[in-house]
Amino acid sequence: MDRTAAHNTPDPARLRRSYEGAGLTEDSVPADPFTLFAAWFTEAAAAGLPEPNAMVLATASADGTPDARTVLLKGFGPDGFRFFTNLTSVKGAQLAANPRAALVFPWHDLHRQIRVSGPVTRLTREEDAAYFRSRPYGSRLGAWASEHQSGVIPDRRTLAERYAALAERWPKPADGDDFDAVPLPEFWGGYRVVPTAVEFWQGRPNRLHDRLRYRRAPSAEREPDGSGEWVLERLSP
Repeated sequence: MDRTAAHNTPDPARLRRSYEGAGLTEDSVPADPFTLFAAWFTEAAAAGLPEPNAMVLATASADGTPDARTVLLKGFGPDGFRFFTNLTSVKGAQLAANPRAALVFPWHDLHRQIRVSGPVTRLTREEDAAYFRSRPYGSRLGAWASEHQSGVIPDRRTLAERYAALAERWPKPADGDDFDAVPLPEFWGGYRVVPTAVEFWQGRPNRLHDRLRYRRAPSAEREPDGSGEWVLERLSP
């Protein structure tokens, strides 16, 4: 970096903001994390945040080497948080070898963050097909064009030519009904992160942030009716 660029680059250590968010208290939250996630997700979308479903997905290889990237949440509920990707990509290989993951939803404008961690399971092929069929025609072709996702390619032209060849192979119907025009690739599908812990972080003044974590209780601590499944804990900021 030249001296001019270095002089104009802001000092990361001096980039400070005061967080003035409303408090997050134990008596104001629901008994399960999914209800609170739904409420916060709704508020993030209503606030106009760009792609509030964008989340950082952290995985690790078989030897424990960490890795992370941003993907899009495609569904959530009591069964977990769902996303789709190329099954043979780097993250797919990592999840096959080490089926655990962590998620981060960084909603900076709201001074909020949600962290999720737990084991990962594959979705069924029926679930894969249902979501793939809902994607735009171009995105379905794109999944095929990036069959060797994360692999090295010589240039952009190679990718464009592959996409064009696939468009000729599976042209978009003239009547616009293209839902079945592109088949589901065998190498493409979805995952579900089944949380064992979900932390809600709310920025507060003087760095005294609120951090509430839902931790899944051991089965021995749950009531016969299923209540008491989650333990709510406050963490030090």
